[in-house]
Amino acid sequence: MMKRVFLFVATNIAITLAVTVVLSLLGIGNYRIAGGRLDYGALMVFCLIWGMVGSFISLQLSRFIAKRMTGLQLVDGRSGREEADWVYRTVERLTKQAQLPMPEVGVYDSPEVNAFATGPSKSRSLVAVSTGLLRGMRRDEVEAVLAHEVSHIKNGDMVTMTLIQGVVNAFVMFASTVVANVVRNALQGNRDRDEGGGGGGFMIEFVVRMVLQVAFGILGGMVVAWFSRAREFRADAGAAALNGRSPMIAALRRLQATHELVDPSHAQLATMKISGGDGKWMMMLSTHPPLEQRIAALESLR
Repeated sequence: MMKRVFLFVATNIAITLAVTVVLSLLGIGNYRIAGGRLDYGALMVFCLIWGMVGSFISLQLSRFIAKRMTGLQLVDGRSGREEADWVYRTVERLTKQAQLPMPEVGVYDSPEVNAFATGPSKSRSLVAVSTGLLRGMRRDEVEAVLAHEVSHIKNGDMVTMTLIQGVVNAFVMFASTVVANVVRNALQGNRDRDEGGGGGGFMIEFVVRMVLQVAFGILGGMVVAWFSRAREFRADAGAAALNGRSPMIAALRRLQATHELVDPSHAQLATMKISGGDGKWMMMLSTHPPLEQRIAALESLR
């Protein structure tokens, strides 16, 4: 697992650095004007581009990252492994019902009961399941889980979450930079502005900006998590439409019984899980609703 987390973090750091360097070379990052003040229009453009480009690069790399993090093996329905070929045929049937292009299908070795869908578009998507899920659920329940993942693709959830994350990233950078600049100017007063920005003023602004990015990032994470929870309800309803409500409810109940095999400890990987654990202590940052709420929502469907 540590290897997966390292790859995820390293990839995102590389993306962030690359976007920052490119924007600086293009001159888009020059949002400061005389006297230590900010050009709010230029800052807004910089933050929006930085947030959106980084998010969309991550989206374009999502299948590659998922394959490397899980070590999954792609299947094509002709592997000779009955269970893996059944998974492929099931996804094929569900995508035809949903009128979608056939995604890549993979199985990865893990005791965790899990499945996920990712990819930059409906025509370039990936559905993957763990061996733990295949061992821990009946086939009708696995079909329901696969229908849930296909529904994520049909709903365009990957792109939607990328747009939301990009906007949140832009807001965090913009708000933290503006507030940090106000704090610097207030503390340094006319002396720092007259000197064109001293080292002390720079350090004050840097520290304040870092603290605010963490604080605003947590608030932004709550917004992203709320949208993520909403998409899980939609995907459950989509799975019920594709494959029946009872199998999806049965699959969620099975997850309740095996929740100890869902690893909730790495927030970076949370969106690649069918369940987020119980999430009671940090519900506002949970990417998945409690299983009992998802079951209740399905039971109330007409």
